[in-house]
Amino acid sequence: MARPLSAHVPERTCIGCRGRSTKSGLVRLVWDRTELSVAVDPSGTAQGRGAWVHPDPHCCDLAMRRRAVGRALRVPDVDGEQVASLLASVQSKAAVSEGHHASPGQL
Repeated sequence: MARPLSAHVPERTCIGCRGRSTKSGLVRLVWDRTELSVAVDPSGTAQGRGAWVHPDPHCCDLAMRRRAVGRALRVPDVDGEQVASLLASVQSKAAVSEGHHASPGQL
């Protein structure tokens, strides 16, 4: 007797809150070797290691406090200020796409 086929939904773990979510609910960060910095991978298909984080201020803050981005990407010298500004831009884009406008106090 054949099992019914169910659609496989890929899940990833957020480096901030350590919660599991679908790929579509997370943002992928990668190490850009040409720029020597962390970059957002909107397609989720860039080569190399990736770190996944919810586009949520709480998760991004936890990821920064735990220094989880550099550890997940296995890059020892990640510029914390560059990652913080990158995560802030991710948060503001997520807020705009949801129809909310983030005020400076929410970031």
